[in-house]
Amino acid sequence: MRTAFDTRFDPAKRGYHAIYHGNQVNHCPGCGRTHWYIGRTLAECGFCATALPLAESFHQAATPVFRSSVAHHAHVA
Repeated sequence: MRTAFDTRFDPAKRGYHAIYHGNQVNHCPGCGRTHWYIGRTLAECGFCATALPLAESFHQAATPVFRSSVAHHAHVA
């Protein structure tokens, strides 16, 4: 039974969700043109600056990358 305070995610209730699909002609939902600047996670319309998430970014797991610039040396007593 669902309550008024139920916060479960239901994709059917979120409505239309525009995303940029690679290897397809993508029309901007803001102006209808097809010129895009493609980044790592977003595509931005070259005319009206509407930003859409990339469809490919939904399929990749968000894994952090840890890098250290400090050299670790074993201390001998």
